[in-house]
Amino acid sequence: MTHVFITGASSGIGAALAREYAAQGAVLGLVARRGPALAQLIAGLPHPELHRSYALDVTDYPALQAAAQDFIACAGADGVEVVIASAGISQGTLTEFAEDFAVFERIMAVNLNATVATFAPFIAGMRAQAQAGRRGCRLVGIGSVAGIRGLPGAEAYSASKAAVLSYCESLRLELKPSGIRVVTIAPGYVDTPMTQANRYRMPFLMPAAGFAAAARASIAAGASYRVIPWQMGAVAKLLRLLPNWLYDRIFAGAPHKARAANLTPAPPATGARHAD
Repeated sequence: MTHVFITGASSGIGAALAREYAAQGAVLGLVARRGPALAQLIAGLPHPELHRSYALDVTDYPALQAAAQDFIACAGADGVEVVIASAGISQGTLTEFAEDFAVFERIMAVNLNATVATFAPFIAGMRAQAQAGRRGCRLVGIGSVAGIRGLPGAEAYSASKAAVLSYCESLRLELKPSGIRVVTIAPGYVDTPMTQANRYRMPFLMPAAGFAAAARASIAAGASYRVIPWQMGAVAKLLRLLPNWLYDRIFAGAPHKARAANLTPAPPATGARHAD
């Protein structure tokens, strides 16, 4: 039986991934800040008695490590095969404003540092599983197309996701000889509360359930890097090739995410939700 550990699981991409894996018969360890939301999610999954929930903040690294160790013990001889660091937050930030520095630190702590802390407890066990001939072990980082080129007004978010992409690439090379696959998934626009707060056009917007199905297939295949949806992957390749002068001309006037200091009440969220 496959054991899957997912952070940011109470909503959005994380919750969609939990539903996708549970539908395939996996046993889940689910992490998020909101305990009641986790309980509600698990109650709606097949065989809810099999799954474990861990209500904690992913920046509380001792609590995250304790949750990982508990789920490793739960998996026993089967071992944990898939770990998905899906917890992520987004907020507009501008370096010139002193009050945005704390927001920058929080985004980096959740999006990057917690990815490292999520993976760390599982590597030794996965290495042993791979050495025993089991080749299904996956560490999965959730990046973003926003990490491929920096976007105006999203200095912290773009920086954090660019760091996730580079970190996962470095880790992939480090762990390749061990047989552990490191998979980087870079979502485009996925229909979650995070994107529902955006007040601008979002090309190739994808339902969270469709994203989760495509992500699971990429993870199972052991893909080193995958942009989902594929249309945004084509855009991402083009963005990599644009010279700075042309990229600057096209994107200098791109719409900004709202800063915390400038937030106004948003319309009620509908549809799929994003990871905490």
